[in-house]
Amino acid sequence: MGYVDKNMMEGEVLYASGRLHWIIFSKAIAFSAAAAVLLLFALALHMGENQDTAQGTFTLGFISLLPAIWYGIEALIRRQSTELAVTSKRVIAKFGFIRRSTIEINHSKVESFHVDQSVLGRMLGFGTLNINGTGGGITPIPNITDPLGFRRRAIEAIDDSQKRSST
Repeated sequence: MGYVDKNMMEGEVLYASGRLHWIIFSKAIAFSAAAAVLLLFALALHMGENQDTAQGTFTLGFISLLPAIWYGIEALIRRQSTELAVTSKRVIAKFGFIRRSTIEINHSKVESFHVDQSVLGRMLGFGTLNINGTGGGITPIPNITDPLGFRRRAIEAIDDSQKRSST
């Protein structure tokens, strides 16, 4: 983890890290599937006697690959440039590669965690983790893998830090 490792404070320990779920590739997968269907259909037409129709379908199939590639690259960059971590002192989320957005919430400023999962999210293991900070700030982290597990590890880290500070 680049950002998290570079910004750890003295004595801070990494408890858990998280990542975005593969569901962020769903647009790329959908466009790839559509392109595959069109290309297979064009191949079937080409083997038959519809050469003109086959050429148009091939062209349409290859054109439909362009958004698949675009969305695939976009999702890959998003997944690789997102860092989620729970340390002994903070909850950290970093988004972005060129345009960066970071959220760092000290344990003492975290009020609660709220997880939103759709039926598909529960089946595939992803959801949105909302971190409620003191002062009414809500920080959503969408499409996180195993949001309940990440929340559990964050709560354990906060409990441990509160026990250490009270002794």
